[in-house]
Amino acid sequence: MNCPFCSNAENKVIDSRVSRDGNAIRRRRECLKCKKRFTTYEYVEDVLPVVVKKDGRRESFDRGKIVSGIKKACEKRPISMEAIEETVDRVEQECQETMLKEIPTHVIGEKIMKELHALDGVAYVRFASVYREFRDVNEFIDELKGFLKKDR
Repeated sequence: MNCPFCSNAENKVIDSRVSRDGNAIRRRRECLKCKKRFTTYEYVEDVLPVVVKKDGRRESFDRGKIVSGIKKACEKRPISMEAIEETVDRVEQECQETMLKEIPTHVIGEKIMKELHALDGVAYVRFASVYREFRDVNEFIDELKGFLKKDR
């Protein structure tokens, strides 16, 4: 860590404490050359896999896309934003825990479906209808039958 005042690399930590939000370590440092003090923050780096799309394209993991999809599925349902955020947190955590460098979209989709199945049946069916790209009503009915069997 270089001093922001004189660029010297030698400094000492005077004080360390957890930040207010609990997501970082706040460190007060003193430069050994110019004696000025400065603050640094240390965060845990999230290591999320690259998402492999159906067509083979690769893109960065985007939590916002998962939030958006789940919010659409939960529209006009008695589901709080807090419950949606917790659901997204669990999906994101599961993706991190795979320790894979790349993760196919179908794996993420199945994790979302599992979460929605437990959260709300209507949201589950809505998400499934888009995610599974049903070609006709019979495929939709088959999904509903599978949902009802799992629910029992």
